[in-house]
Amino acid sequence: MARLHSERHLIERVGWLRASVLGANDGIVSTASLIVGVAAGGAAPGTILLTGLAGLVAGAMSMAAGEYVSVSSQADSEQADLEKERAELATQPEAEREELVRIYQARGLERALAEQVADQMTTHDALATHLRDELGMAAHTAARPVQAAVASAAAFSVGAALPLAMVPAFSGPNLPWIVSGAALLFLAILGAVGAKAGGAPIARAVLRVTFWGAFAMAATAAIGSLFGTSVA
Repeated sequence: MARLHSERHLIERVGWLRASVLGANDGIVSTASLIVGVAAGGAAPGTILLTGLAGLVAGAMSMAAGEYVSVSSQADSEQADLEKERAELATQPEAEREELVRIYQARGLERALAEQVADQMTTHDALATHLRDELGMAAHTAARPVQAAVASAAAFSVGAALPLAMVPAFSGPNLPWIVSGAALLFLAILGAVGAKAGGAPIARAVLRVTFWGAFAMAATAAIGSLFGTSVA
């Protein structure tokens, strides 16, 4: 008898991993960019700290609301498809069986074997079979609005807190450079951790997040410098 083994696939992490990486990345980039822009404009340390803190709170709430609304829309669509499939199975069982047969034929089975598989899968759990094989819906990809909202908001807060912690520790004209350097380091670590958790190439992920982070901070630094000069 073959020995069974337990295995977990990376795709099972897709829901919380996507929301967490997105939230942390946005927290680091947006908060660091705010701090760099305001600091480059010559703002006082207290103003810089307040701006960063406000950005953290507003960003976390925005991420949570955005994730909840968008993933809830996905969940509503999934529920609508589920109800539609359930109704079609009740009213058009032969047509639904033929859909399964053709799906299995397209995957390489001969007609006779495809019919046997369709009949056995339908007997076992017709609705789950159609959701999985016809619509591509599975438990590990199901929309979870609350999970996505909490993961995104928490990750944003942690990410935003990292560059914000640089403000009380450092001050003066070098603050924009210190925050930028620290933010790029944090982004590189985030990219590596996210790639490792998702089974993706680490170097490419690190390059991707640091490039866009550097671009965002350079843009806000330029705007802050111009604005500060014009005010002065």
